[in-house]
Parts: sequence; C-alpha cells; structure tokens
Amino acid sequence: MTVNELKRTWDLLAVIILSLILILVIYFFPDNVFRKVIGLPFILFFPGYSLITFLFPERKDLDTIERIALSFGISIAVTPLIGLALNYTPFGIRLTPILLSLATFNILFSSLAIKRRYDAREPFIPKIELRETIGWEEMSRLDKILTVVLIISIIASISALIYIIVTPKQGEKFTEFYILGSEGKAADYPTKLRVGQNGTIIIGIVNHEYRTVNYTVEIWLVDASYQNNRTVIHHLLFFDRFSVTLNHTPVNIEGNWTPQWERVYTFSISKPGRYKMWLLLFKDEVPSLPFKPERMKDYVGTEAEKRIIDAVNGKIQSLNLNIVVRKI
Repeated sequence: MTVNELKRTWDLLAVIILSLILILVIYFFPDNVFRKVIGLPFILFFPGYSLITFLFPERKDLDTIERIALSFGISIAVTPLIGLALNYTPFGIRLTPILLSLATFNILFSSLAIKRRYDAREPFIPKIELRETIGWEEMSRLDKILTVVLIISIIASISALIYIIVTPKQGEKFTEFYILGSEGKAADYPTKLRVGQNGTIIIGIVNHEYRTVNYTVEIWLVDASYQNNRTVIHHLLFFDRFSVTLNHTPVNIEGNWTPQWERVYTFSISKPGRYKMWLLLFKDEVPSLPFKPERMKDYVGTEAEKRIIDAVNGKIQSLNLNIVVRKI
C-alpha cells in the first residue's frame, strides 16, 4: 500500500487496527488503561463512523460536523441493537460475544467503506486542520453558533461518559448466604436422620458489602406452627454458633461464579422430633441475649424467640432446612 493510499484511507484503517488492538488488550492485558482509552470510541464512535462512511462516501453527502454527530448517534443506536440480537442467541450478552460482534461490525463496514471511497468521485477524507475541515469561513453566523453548541455538547457528553466509566457508581450491597448438600449441589440435603446419625451440609457466604464484614452464623432447631396468622414456637433449641471475617469480593458478571468461603458442616441431633433448622446470619454485631445459650437447651418463651420471628418476617438474613429425626 502506497503513502497516498494510506492518506486516502487512514481513518478507516485506524478503526480496523484499533479494533484488533482492543481485542488483544482485553484478553492479554485486561487491566491495562488502553482498555478504556480504546474501548470508549470502539463502542461510541467506530460503529457509527464506519457505517456512515460506507453509506455516504462522497464529500458532498454530509459535512464534517454532521458526520461526527451521526457517528456518535448511530453508534449509540447500533451497540444496543447488537446486544439485543446476541440476547436471542446461545452466546448471550457476555464480554466475548459483544467484543467480537462489535469488532466484526467495525472491521466489515470499514473495509466496505474503503472500497466505496476508492469508487467515489470526490470522496470524503478527514483532515486534521479544523478550520479547513469544517469550512468555518464559509459558514453563516447562525451555522457557527450551532456548530459551537454541537461541539460543546459532544465534548460534554463524552466527558460525562468517561467520568461515569472511570468512577463507576457503587453497586448494590448484599451478602450471598447459601447451603448445599454434601456433594456441593442444591440437592440431597440430610432431611431424614436418626438420633445421633451424622448429617452434612455445606454453608457458604460471599461478601459483596464493599467492606470487610465479621459474619456470625447461629443455628437453632425450631418446632413451630402457624396459627391465627402468626408463628407459634413450641420448642426452640440452640444448636451452634460460629464466626468468620471476609473481605469484599466484587461481583463477577463476565466469568463463572466462584465461592468465597464455604464450610463443610457435619452435625448430629440427640433428640427425636420434627425440626426446622434455622441458620441466622448476623453482620458485625450479634443482638445480645440475657443468657449464654447452651447446646440443645430449649429457650422457648425467652427473648431468643424474637430471632426466629424476625427471620420468618425477613428482618434477619436466614436459611432453613426441614429435618425429621427419628429414634434409633
């Protein structure tokens, strides 16, 4: 390719090369600052610019300001449409499908635009000189005012978007709290046991609170019924308590879910009955009780009942498991 050919298509070649560079940066240097530097125009400018240049290769078709404005506007329209289309495919809206789809769009229409530019009689070829590019001297006073307003609006919009991306709003604060069966799946829970027989569950916690949290898990065995629109507790046996401190873990929406902390919890129950095992999760501070609870002691009628009532009403993050314990 000669120097003249490079000058004739430098803008479209830049779109193709930068799209390819972004793919390499994301996969080999994911934390590099160029991911954001190239990623912004990759999403907000390249799709519209390559399409506009393909559709309107002649200089007379559109002036420079119109091309820039339409490039941003069409990019903002095309990118969500590509995401919508991916949503109805097996690939889904994930990093790799979106990246490759947008890169394909940019490269395809840039390549087609290069061919159309060669076929055009007076092709549009962007120049760096601002005054010559936009024809400032030939503009009327009204056109100059509108041009300045448009440029300021574009710069303000890009600046605001860059600020939002560089300093993203803190996401929702929450904690994942779950129990699994002994095989690490949400199945095969130990719901039927004999007195003294071991049962095993896996208790998991993931901290998305944007701070370090000291978690306490309390386990109670409860025999209760629902009467006259309220929960009536017949037996309330304290079973166990343990704590763990976890740092914040970001939510990973791009890769596979991974656990942060899990404990294989093996237990046995010494009294027969039909119980609902309640696992209560407290953050930082545990509400005090006027007594030190003892294992398998019945605390029905005490302040401990409020814990279970609050859990039933969703005021305390909790899990529960129905367990039938029979005599040997």
